[in-house]
Amino acid sequence: MGFAEEHEKWLNRHKRRRTGERLDRLERGHGHGEKLFAERVWWPLFGDFKHLHPEYEVSDWRGRPYFVDYVWKPGQVKFAIEIKGYGPHVQNTDRTRYRQELNRETYLQIAGYRVLAVPYDDLESSPELTISLCKTLFFPCLLQKSGDGLSKYTKLEREILRLAACSDGIIRPVDLVHGLAADPKTIKRHITQLCEKGRLKPVLSSSGSRIRKYEYIHNMLDNDLW
Repeated sequence: MGFAEEHEKWLNRHKRRRTGERLDRLERGHGHGEKLFAERVWWPLFGDFKHLHPEYEVSDWRGRPYFVDYVWKPGQVKFAIEIKGYGPHVQNTDRTRYRQELNRETYLQIAGYRVLAVPYDDLESSPELTISLCKTLFFPCLLQKSGDGLSKYTKLEREILRLAACSDGIIRPVDLVHGLAADPKTIKRHITQLCEKGRLKPVLSSSGSRIRKYEYIHNMLDNDLW
């Protein structure tokens, strides 16, 4: 499935787990900027929403509840991600509120979170910059996770991903058979496995009746797959 379907499933899953103010905050707080980050930065990097929590409740230094736009907890390391709009965060005339916001970010770091501030304007005009910065920040943490990285894929699967990435993101099974000199049944089996892992997506023909090619789903670890 693509971004829209996965994003809706992920958001509904979190809504079902919440009640009261936590649910209300998720419905009110997950707005345009947060969705833009999910679509233009997070999805291209990861292709899923594992370990990502929207409108995550934490306590500030006074013990009062505070909701972070996103918290990502892939393991021992915790990231607090905030989408910063120019108006609310720079032109804010409420100086007390502005000081509290800065103090909250400092306290988050004291509480063990690595804080990432994402400019809203970059999400609209140059998401590639944010993707590059996030990749540099997140990559060392991903390499430490068991089950991620090279061990997750067989040698043939890595070759399939490499060819798919070099073919403008679209690959046909027949191309893989010829390019890898492999048996068609073997290629079909590995394509199925990569679809289950979320790395390939079937593309229906114009008639909508057959699958003749597959879309490559990028992952930030792919630079180390070959």
